[in-house]
Amino acid sequence: MYYKKREILLTSALPYANGYLHIGNILEHIQCDIWSRYHILNGSNCIKICGDDAHGTPIMLHANKLGISPKNLIRKIFNEHIIDLINFRIYYDNYHTTHSIENKFFVSNIFNLLLKKNFIKKNVINQLFDVSENMFLPDRYIVGKCPKCFSENQYGDNCSICGECYDSLDIINPLSVLSGNIPEKRKTIHYFFILNKFYKKLKIWIYNCALNESIINKLKEWFISELKMWDITRDHPYFGFKIPNEKDKYFYVWLDAPIGYISIFKNLCIKSNNIIFSKYWKINTNVELYHFIGKDIMYFHTLFWPSILYGVKLKIPDNIFIHGFLTIDNKKMSKSKGTLISASTFAKYFDSEYLRYYYSSKINNNFDDIDFNFKDFINKINSNIIGKFINIISRISKFINIYFKNKLSKSISFNNIDIINDFINYKYIINEYYENRQYFLVVKTIMFLCDKLNFYINNQKPWILIKNFKNFSFVQEICTIIINIFKILTFYVKPIMPKFCNDIEYILNIPYLNFENYFFLLLNHDINVYSHIANKIEKNIIDDIVDFN
Repeated sequence: MYYKKREILLTSALPYANGYLHIGNILEHIQCDIWSRYHILNGSNCIKICGDDAHGTPIMLHANKLGISPKNLIRKIFNEHIIDLINFRIYYDNYHTTHSIENKFFVSNIFNLLLKKNFIKKNVINQLFDVSENMFLPDRYIVGKCPKCFSENQYGDNCSICGECYDSLDIINPLSVLSGNIPEKRKTIHYFFILNKFYKKLKIWIYNCALNESIINKLKEWFISELKMWDITRDHPYFGFKIPNEKDKYFYVWLDAPIGYISIFKNLCIKSNNIIFSKYWKINTNVELYHFIGKDIMYFHTLFWPSILYGVKLKIPDNIFIHGFLTIDNKKMSKSKGTLISASTFAKYFDSEYLRYYYSSKINNNFDDIDFNFKDFINKINSNIIGKFINIISRISKFINIYFKNKLSKSISFNNIDIINDFINYKYIINEYYENRQYFLVVKTIMFLCDKLNFYINNQKPWILIKNFKNFSFVQEICTIIINIFKILTFYVKPIMPKFCNDIEYILNIPYLNFENYFFLLLNHDINVYSHIANKIEKNIIDDIVDFN
């Protein structure tokens, strides 16, 4: 695939500021990070932003439980999230929060504009009310049975089992989280976003942005069942932004959370003088906008979010990349069973490059769930990363260090140049796999090339040839060929394992690898003395990580 340089704005779904990140949360950030690194390495201008989703009922509940204010809670969680992301080599051009001056400005202004255009209206509705607590119950203050799959102990806004979103009044056998009492219905006034006004535009957009077929089929179900008006109001008490000109009414978190993409980008523009806000968010821009999200929030990102953007005439996403959940040994993650592994715990026991590689070996461009299997994880790291990839640079660089005083040959024969070119030509295939987010095919191809290079090494047998002094220059050329091919493989895998590749760049004594220099031949070149890059995983560590977590 021929690569054309592009202007890209990427976002990951905003982690909720209610607790630590686990390895399921990290999955999405890794997917997005790999894609952005791929584009940057190929010369595109790719800006990547994210931040904490810092409003809503769960944050109030958790803060109350800890005996601290919601503001102090989100500040604490924000710092923890930053550390977790850094540990997994995940970078963002700006990581911010929805509890910000910028977001309050955009939420209020977008609301007023939508209201002025008659895309929002007031309705008198019934809401569940806890008499003993004297308050209306926002969604997470209610538990009951899901109206679709009938799962017990589900919150009043959506089901964690089947993913269904629903009105709190639809939940079966509702109970107040605060008192445990059965709430009663009382009338209140709420604002509603009239989603149905964007029916035609949404249908066109769905096909224009080439969403995954399985996603389109799911959206068709929602279209058939009618696009209902969206309640964007929550009653006091609520941790969030107050609705303008209202006393005890707040914006629902799912209105201000996606607008956070805009406000976080605006915050970046304030910090940087060379980024023009309007260039990225105007309708007719050449900039491409993509969101990486989990399938549990697909409803909000494929219906409400683009409709809001249509309503205020801002840039519509070019695509939404939706992934499935993470399971552990084919089971839902569970804290009680020791399978809800925090990101910080994982980083304590393993190099984060291992998880980046392992996820990549399984990630494709559909939204099927991805399973983390400990036995498979150990095998892939020890066999592929250590046994195949790292082993090449370890063997050959040490060989060069000892026999050739760190020096590569001055030239490579014409026939051997063809061998190197064969590996270079795989870039077009690998580019296509990266572009389509089929990371498992990227990994599969790179491991195939590692096998191919190892076959060449074992066939040439430089450790035997070197015993005859007459073969000295020939063996040096063989080693030079291997190093140059390995440099190409390093470039291919760099979006997935950036830290390991930086270490390899140091050993090879070369500048930062990118599309401009990965294919240049290293001739008459000094490499550095080999330094250790990675360790094999011992099987007993799995028991330790489960016990610790």
